[in-house]
Amino acid sequence: METVGTGARRSKAAPAPDLPLDRIIEDDCIRAMAALPDASVDMIFADPPYNLQLGGDLFRPEGGRVDAVDDDWDKFDTFEAYDRFTRAWLEEARRILKPDGTLWVIGSYHNIFRCGAALQDLGYWILNDIVWRKSNPMPNFRGTRFTNAHETLIWASRSEDSRYTFNYRTMKALNDDLQMRSDWVLPICSGGERVKTDGVKAHPTQKPEALLYRVLLACTNPGDVVLDPFFGTGTTGAVARRLGRHWIGIEREKKYVKVARERIASTLALDESAMRTMVSKKSQPRVPFGALVETGMVEPGAILTDSKRRWQAKVGADASVALDGKQGSIHQIGAAAQGAPSCNGWTFWHVAQGDKLVCLDDLRQKYIAALD
Repeated sequence: METVGTGARRSKAAPAPDLPLDRIIEDDCIRAMAALPDASVDMIFADPPYNLQLGGDLFRPEGGRVDAVDDDWDKFDTFEAYDRFTRAWLEEARRILKPDGTLWVIGSYHNIFRCGAALQDLGYWILNDIVWRKSNPMPNFRGTRFTNAHETLIWASRSEDSRYTFNYRTMKALNDDLQMRSDWVLPICSGGERVKTDGVKAHPTQKPEALLYRVLLACTNPGDVVLDPFFGTGTTGAVARRLGRHWIGIEREKKYVKVARERIASTLALDESAMRTMVSKKSQPRVPFGALVETGMVEPGAILTDSKRRWQAKVGADASVALDGKQGSIHQIGAAAQGAPSCNGWTFWHVAQGDKLVCLDDLRQKYIAALD
């Protein structure tokens, strides 16, 4: 687990015993959230109505009608009515979030800016806006505007002081060891992943599992509780089950509830070995260099050198390091050798094992693995 802010490790608490874990609540989202305990969920992923304000039917060039979102749940009489609805569910969401919890909300240009303003007004702290760039977007059939090729996700902590979870190294590993950027190129939900009922897509705005996979890996840990107040066909629940997270879904449309239950029941969880991800060095147990000396991984009297063998320092029985008459920690002596203000001795110093140089940090990782 990785935390941001103070960098301290967040304590792991068991879910509240009265939470409806791994279940779908068939109800209005605001009323259902109002029945949940304060500070009880770790993360919320929300895909609220977009309030698309469609002006009539859309047709393809060959005359076929576009299956756009025209369901009643996406219709609001005015912007003011939509804003009241948005503030109401966001208020309940903030109440049930743990102090260090985060919320994700996804939307289009029709609604995401209104959601963002409400988030800030209610005391959330926006961490990132993520652009989901669709690799296979639906074209603009009228040819009157740019093709809508992206949606925006807002990631926010419950407050400015939240010590939220961000699995930085996991995201970096997922991205070929490069920092994960805030623009994500992923395909829209299609093909075999698209849930259908009698050959027709069950939900008009089903999100791809790859999107939820990345979100959940980024800011939750196994055993965390993830709430989705607009559950739809259950993408959040399916991915949460796969990744070993608890989930709670809220959905008022019975036709979606049935589809979601069947879908999640058929989802297989990853085995324990596959669930191991890159962890933050900040969240690892603190290991003093002396622990390596005590266990014989580095012998007293051993010679430490940098990767280019420019300096040589001798390890004392008390794990101090001596070089040119100076004695101190691996960090202090590493800095003194280079004439630098500071030094990470774990990565600077190496010890000879046979004809190879082994970095002290590699030995530290072996020590930590043995503890696990």
